[in-house]
Amino acid sequence: MSKVTKIIAKTLSFRLSLRIIAALALLLMLALVTMFYFSRKAVREEALQNAEQTLEAMVENIDNVLLSVEQAAGNIYWKMMDHTVQPELMDTYAHKLMECNPYITNSRIIWNADSSTVEAMGQWTLPRKVGRDGVNEAVTFRLPFYDKNRKLNVLTIDVSLTMLSKFVLEDKPSPNSICALLGKEGTIIVYPDSTRLNMNLLALAERYDHPTLLEAAEAMLSGETGFKEVSLQGKTCYVFYKPFKQAEIRERAMTDLGWSAGIIYPEDDIFDSYNQLVWTVLIIAVVGLGLLFVLCRLFIHRQLLPLRRLGQSAQHIADGQYDEPIPQSKNQDEVGRLQNHFHTMQQSLAMHMGELQQLSDTLKERGEVLQAAYEQAQGADRIKTNFLYNMSDQMKAPVNSILQSVKTICEHGSELTDEDTSKMVDDIMLRGEKVTALLNQLIANAEDHTIH
Repeated sequence: MSKVTKIIAKTLSFRLSLRIIAALALLLMLALVTMFYFSRKAVREEALQNAEQTLEAMVENIDNVLLSVEQAAGNIYWKMMDHTVQPELMDTYAHKLMECNPYITNSRIIWNADSSTVEAMGQWTLPRKVGRDGVNEAVTFRLPFYDKNRKLNVLTIDVSLTMLSKFVLEDKPSPNSICALLGKEGTIIVYPDSTRLNMNLLALAERYDHPTLLEAAEAMLSGETGFKEVSLQGKTCYVFYKPFKQAEIRERAMTDLGWSAGIIYPEDDIFDSYNQLVWTVLIIAVVGLGLLFVLCRLFIHRQLLPLRRLGQSAQHIADGQYDEPIPQSKNQDEVGRLQNHFHTMQQSLAMHMGELQQLSDTLKERGEVLQAAYEQAQGADRIKTNFLYNMSDQMKAPVNSILQSVKTICEHGSELTDEDTSKMVDDIMLRGEKVTALLNQLIANAEDHTIH
């Protein structure tokens, strides 16, 4: 077991604080997950609404540009009709359009227009290259008119796609989002990168193998409204799109251009503020839990101080210090009641230990008396043993002599003279009296020990 684990195992306040923080962290995590889920959903819905509003504004702004060009062309058209017999003056009127409308980059008259031009009259045509170097792309608005010879001529007005792209760039919803406008066949009409203008989005999607982008482009060309998730350069993006519809205004020639407006909205832009908020909330939560853990640790440590003191007192009592003082507590909580119970228990224990000590002293005194009596009895027993040994040793010689004399009389009585026999009998009687005297002394001593 490591040192940290031992500290945790021995510290109740640390374990309680950890359990409290773990429970709070679980509840906080559930709350944050729920909040983040619905917040992300709300952010996504807000992004969708923002993209829809941006698309509306984009379509409206582009349509306003086109409408202003149409109105300028209509205004000059009626003045030109009064001077059909003056071609030079009509060319002057055509060039005046560029001065009165900042969106017009070129205006000219196509004299003696052919039938292919007639098919495109009165509407906006797909982007075409203008200028000697063929660099600038433009959408063209055409108005037909007849001269004095009843020949068909066409007033053409060009609007720069680069200018429209810069104009639309101001309406993008986020720094990295891209606004685009597609033509009927998928031609890119408006795009921030001028090098992409007049390119075909379907061809680009197939060339760079972007099936999701190709699917979104096909949905745009089919006139659908909605959004799709695509992957561009390893990043997730959302493509929002809707058909480009001209505003219905009185006396305006309404035509279906077949254009579609779209916004490429990177997911990082949509959820950038959300992700920052998530990290901020997580950092605040972690720091808050850390501070709360410290506060819980200090509070619980303070609340458990009486328990630690009780533990120390109990250890002293276990070591034999039964008079260890345990103060009474004024608190009425569990810890206070426990301390008061310990105080009562310590007093009872001290009283019982005093009684036991007194009893032990009494038993010790009685033990000393018994020990002295036992030692005295052992001394008397030794005296008795020594006495018996001495008495038996003293009786041994007379008895042996008596036995020897009796044996001699029994075995050689016929051979002995009366004098020898009488002498031996007297000796036996003398030694018998001696043995009798020793026995009487032994009996007298035994009676004395019995009395004592």
